[in-house]
Amino acid sequence: MEKLYGKEQINLNVVNIRDFSQNKHKKVDDTPYGGGAGMVMMPDVVYRAYQSVKKEKAKVIYMSPQGKTLNQKKVEDLSKEEHLIILCGHYEGIDQRVLDKIVEEEISIGDYVLTGGEIPAMVLIDSVSRYIEGVLKKRSIQEESFSNGLLEYPQYTRPEIFEGETVPEILLSGHHEKIQKWRKEKSLEITKKKRPDLLEK
Repeated sequence: MEKLYGKEQINLNVVNIRDFSQNKHKKVDDTPYGGGAGMVMMPDVVYRAYQSVKKEKAKVIYMSPQGKTLNQKKVEDLSKEEHLIILCGHYEGIDQRVLDKIVEEEISIGDYVLTGGEIPAMVLIDSVSRYIEGVLKKRSIQEESFSNGLLEYPQYTRPEIFEGETVPEILLSGHHEKIQKWRKEKSLEITKKKRPDLLEK
């Protein structure tokens, strides 16, 4: 399945690994050597699927709880890649031999385990897509959480009064320099309260 997004800035091609099984039942997994629970995806099937989409400058990423945790810097770095191939594991994982052969990097979205790599892949696609030129306005990605090492300042919109609470007066002043200063102070305040580890970095 192939889809184009953002006036063709992003070309997303979804590949069903079962289509590359040579088994009449479209089997893609088997029991692990050495015993143990669950099933392991077979290397030959995964490799044929990979060969169907590989390109010269393709970077292969395996979504895995063993990978480095995804962060903003990695998102921005990956947005500069010309072609990403995202491999999603399932069951007990994928035969190590094919991982060693084709995977350049393993990425995790957190220290927990999911049924498969599809949801982590969606997280990666969404976060990286936002940094592809032309998808969003540059200002939208410059003033948000993690873009400058801090969490984003609070946002307000109409109505001016909600349940007795008013919008901070400074935001109604029209004084852009003071507004920027207030936003920076609020970013620091929120980061210190919610994610002090970011300030340590």
